[in-house]
Amino acid sequence: MVAENGLSEEPDESDLLEEGAAPVLVFTADVESAGMRLDTYLAAQITSTSRTQIRRAIEAGKAQVDGEAVTKAAWMISAGERITISPLPRAPLEARPSAIPLDIVHEDEALIVINKPAGMVTHPGAGVSDGTLANALVHHFNEQSLVLPRRGGASRPGIVHRLDAGTSGVIVAAKTDEAHLALAEQFQSRQVRKLYTALVYGPIEQEEGRIDVPIGRDPRSRIRMAVRPPGEGREALSIYRVQRQFREFTLLEVEIKTGRTHQIRVHLAHLRHPIAGDTVYDGGRINAIRDVRLRVALQKLNRPFLHATRLGLFHPLTGEWMEFSAELPADLRSVLETVAN
Repeated sequence: MVAENGLSEEPDESDLLEEGAAPVLVFTADVESAGMRLDTYLAAQITSTSRTQIRRAIEAGKAQVDGEAVTKAAWMISAGERITISPLPRAPLEARPSAIPLDIVHEDEALIVINKPAGMVTHPGAGVSDGTLANALVHHFNEQSLVLPRRGGASRPGIVHRLDAGTSGVIVAAKTDEAHLALAEQFQSRQVRKLYTALVYGPIEQEEGRIDVPIGRDPRSRIRMAVRPPGEGREALSIYRVQRQFREFTLLEVEIKTGRTHQIRVHLAHLRHPIAGDTVYDGGRINAIRDVRLRVALQKLNRPFLHATRLGLFHPLTGEWMEFSAELPADLRSVLETVAN
């Protein structure tokens, strides 16, 4: 079943808060969160809403702790407490057209496949209103005199899935509501094949492996996700295959069966093989690189070595299985050459 907001993956909290929605969100405080202010704790869980907005929701009586209404933002929470909140609606965002060049891998009457560059956000969100893939797609669709798809909402017309801003590679968007629904159902039922290339720290002895651990918000950081205990995170499955071994690094192909926020980055860090260049999850590993030339190359990269290499799906009109691919961009090839030499 596809979410009402039209997104294909099971929605994260950030999805639920788009387009003015105000759902009830439920959390269970863990031991590490004991003693935190209620607004601080909730701000760490709901990263797409400001702390001020959360405080307003609490003061408006929209938060409960173990079934009892709490209207004080400074309320100190205890481990094991069940916390619910209905955030105040946000003003709807709108993706306005921007004449941003697109690297089009494939396009027909139903869908468009883009090779997204690193640094481009997929759609407008908190703090980002322009320069996104959605802005570029609206301009592209307008040039073709297309009626914008309504599914996905005004901030992401046609957008079916996402890539992190720092991740490059193939991403598909729908050009009609019918195509959006068909593609979204494929993502939801996990029929779509999503393959990534990642360079990670350290040698990996196993030629292939499965990482099957839940992922949720890191209660100590608004910008991080983390592996969570069963019942506190959402199911996440990644499968990796070794492509090439280097002295200090391993090149992997990673296939994800779910679409959690930062999934590959969190899963590989959990294996203690974080992605090269990922300063959010690498634990400072870059500082331990003795080869100055290699350390400088990774610092210049300024993003995780992660690229969406291949995407396979059934065409929403013909039912034909199609696969789209994008070669490693120049910045990643340059790092790989430095690692290999």
